[in-house]
Amino acid sequence: MKIEPLSQSHALEIANDWHYEAPYDFYDMKNDPEDYEEIISPEARGNRYYQVLKEGKLYGFFCIEAKGEGDLELGLGLKPEHCGKGQGAAFLHKILDFIAEKFTPQVLSLSVADFNHRAQQLYLNMGFEVVRRIPQESNGNIYLFVEMKKSS
Repeated sequence: MKIEPLSQSHALEIANDWHYEAPYDFYDMKNDPEDYEEIISPEARGNRYYQVLKEGKLYGFFCIEAKGEGDLELGLGLKPEHCGKGQGAAFLHKILDFIAEKFTPQVLSLSVADFNHRAQQLYLNMGFEVVRRIPQESNGNIYLFVEMKKSS
């Protein structure tokens, strides 16, 4: 797997062509206008978005955002055709290695929808701990999210 800055063509592919099966269609970019607008705009993305390529093809993406001194927040997505097939650990491991090497955060946090038990289990297996469950605005409504953190 190779990690590099997210290209505009891949950003548009993620935003317009990635469609997950229910209930994971919650993560389709078009369901959250704010996320959609951010990913399609090079200015809004800035230098925070990365693409993960496997055999030269788009495999997934992630974004990172500074949340204070030594703290980063991670958002990520695996291409729908690869979800639910046991590929998440290798994908996340590659991302975590990249972040540790490039940014050396003290704490890495992420939020995952409460219903997404398979992602939560993956994050727990990769050393994240549940911090809290919080209602959060997303997709035009309020949903319960699980906030998780991993210290280095």
